[in-house]
Amino acid sequence: MKTLIKNGLVVSSTGRQLADVLIDGETIAAVLAPGSVLLGFDVEQNVDVVIDAAGKYVIPGGIDAHTHMSLPFGGTAASDTFETGTRAAAWGGTTTIIDFAVQTFGQRLEDGLAKWHSMAEGECAIDYGFHQIMGDVNDESLRALRGLVDQGITSFKMFMAYPGVFYSDDAQVLRAMQVSADTGMLTMMHAENGPAIDVLVQQLLAEGKTDPYYHGIARAWQLEEEATHRAIMLADLTGAPLYVVHVSARQAVEQLAAARDRGRNVFGETCPQYLYLSLEDNLGAPGFEGAKWVCSTPLRSKHEGHQDYLWQSLRTNDLQLVSTDHCPFCMKGQKELGLGDFSKIPNGIGSIEHRMDLLYQGVVEGRISLERWVEITSTTPARMFGLYGRKGVIAPGADADIVVYDPNGHTSIGYNKTHHMNMDYSAWEGYEIDGHVDTVLARGKRVIDGGQYLGAKGDGRFLRRDLSQYLI
Repeated sequence: MKTLIKNGLVVSSTGRQLADVLIDGETIAAVLAPGSVLLGFDVEQNVDVVIDAAGKYVIPGGIDAHTHMSLPFGGTAASDTFETGTRAAAWGGTTTIIDFAVQTFGQRLEDGLAKWHSMAEGECAIDYGFHQIMGDVNDESLRALRGLVDQGITSFKMFMAYPGVFYSDDAQVLRAMQVSADTGMLTMMHAENGPAIDVLVQQLLAEGKTDPYYHGIARAWQLEEEATHRAIMLADLTGAPLYVVHVSARQAVEQLAAARDRGRNVFGETCPQYLYLSLEDNLGAPGFEGAKWVCSTPLRSKHEGHQDYLWQSLRTNDLQLVSTDHCPFCMKGQKELGLGDFSKIPNGIGSIEHRMDLLYQGVVEGRISLERWVEITSTTPARMFGLYGRKGVIAPGADADIVVYDPNGHTSIGYNKTHHMNMDYSAWEGYEIDGHVDTVLARGKRVIDGGQYLGAKGDGRFLRRDLSQYLI
């Protein structure tokens, strides 16, 4: 099957050009001047499918480098499976995810990874890879960690939060980072001071402060800044490359920026919820409504300037990319577990379907450039996690993961509007986007076109990743 995308404005992280994109099977064969006969024949007359992208952007498919399909949490599990979550991703122009295989305490690391392989295999609509969560740092798991690179898993995540669940103390973090330094694997860190948070949670509950709003109060920005600094210092000591996930506080960004100014291999992501949502408007919604937006790190106060600072940091590359931390839970039967006790609300927001659109709205509003949009949603995730060349770029030889995006279109987000995630509400109800995902190709196959889903579970393949291509 040969496909030609003609007359579109091809946008990369470094520029834009009017060009035609020729796809042969699953890969990009050529990027040509419109109507070019450079190949010695009329391309349009020698293909099976022609997609006219006149007036539209042609961009590399989005890469969401932080998702949690079916993640067990708080006595329940994330409501999106690999089948439903990757289908929703495709609707929103994301053609690759990197999910987290989980090792729980007392479990062999290899067994946790095998479980996630079995959950994902044959279920995904788009390509997928894995990071490894280390939930039990010991001699055996550290030996197993070293072997993951040969399996195409080149990053692992640790938690400075959630004592008794995923928490690692400083000594455990140090030992894992030593493996990171030796192997080149990227250490990913959930940076919050978990033991201190637990004290504040118990004090707030004892005072009768049980509403979702207090989830944000208990997880104060000082505890994110402190843990971020501590992770940076341990990485500095060991020489490990460090990637801090879901950064929400401006003070934490300042710690990352200072380390990068010293030439350190320190990186950070943020998520759409921290760019748009707030402690007051969302977590502080009347009654139990705020439970919809309980996630960790939490939404921050709009009066403290965190949201604007995060946008600025995306412009200046103090933050390198935007993922979703997609971990959805329904209100009924899941978020409701925390009625009367905010600490029992499952932590997570569903955003995988809307990341590309929400970040494009930042282009419309002049917060980031068109090229930066592509960079932080596709190109940098590919480079950061060892996929660049195959993913994150429109160039000969790359996988034909391509989105045709209409800047003159419109997308209304809401549960009864644009919503394909397996959850009973939309965290983005009422958001209006001045653009629209028209066509999505994943390895050359149209999976979204003309408002229809044309993909199928099993279309996606597991991606063996190389070491990070973003290190200094």
